[in-house]
Amino acid sequence: MPHKAGTTVPGNPVSPDRAPESPAEGKETAGVKSARRAVDLIETFAANDVWLSLSDLHARTGFPRSSLHGLLRTLLDAGWLEADPNTARYRLGVRALICGTAYLDRDAVVPYATEALERIREKTGFTAHFARRNGTEVVYLETREAQRSTHLVSRVGRTLPAHATALGKALLAELTHDEIDQLMPAKLPGLTPHTITTREALHAECAATRERGYASEIEEGTPGVRCVAAVIPYRIPGTDAISCSMPITEVSDAEAKLVGELLAEATAELGQRLRRAGIR
Repeated sequence: MPHKAGTTVPGNPVSPDRAPESPAEGKETAGVKSARRAVDLIETFAANDVWLSLSDLHARTGFPRSSLHGLLRTLLDAGWLEADPNTARYRLGVRALICGTAYLDRDAVVPYATEALERIREKTGFTAHFARRNGTEVVYLETREAQRSTHLVSRVGRTLPAHATALGKALLAELTHDEIDQLMPAKLPGLTPHTITTREALHAECAATRERGYASEIEEGTPGVRCVAAVIPYRIPGTDAISCSMPITEVSDAEAKLVGELLAEATAELGQRLRRAGIR
């Protein structure tokens, strides 16, 4: 007797409404899963500053050790990872830098932003950053260090929580109240004792940012440092911003206000240049 549509044939776990998966489909599904795991593995290395062993990676990702062996070997052969033969640990390889640099090389905004950073550094004497929001984080795309800066390591490619930086708060202020609530968790992680940790406090910061035209924070992201930042207005909502980092011992509130106003003017001018160049 023919079976009814929507029922399962005895002894066959596949519904008759769906054709059995072919060998080619099975291989494709496995391939997609392996690709996803490879990406997750690379991001795990990017999120950690230490060499990681297979056991470390198993604990962090939950991937089977058998899968990790194959993934590590593939990524190592492709140059995405490098290994320490003495400890059997791994870290990101030079291929990650090459691909990251390619992103910057192909971004039409970066040359304009770099020029603006150099002018801002010259006028203020402070370190200037160009960053882009990526979800709940900001990614530093370019930096111009102050000559007297004690911070010698470039921040390009680094990420920080948006709520803990002037850059991030300037960009979050581009969103509506509801959009911020949908994006940000109710409890925000604190980087320092000064970091805001609630959405209510974040909404207040965003409102203040919109009112004065630039964002400000004091030791919320890094102890001993205060920052001001302004959005580059060439997209709606804004995705990019520029900031100045200043030692708290060298800058008064009034001086920080002047730097914030200068940034608001500089980013407005930069936004006009980008729109005139047809960059969106």
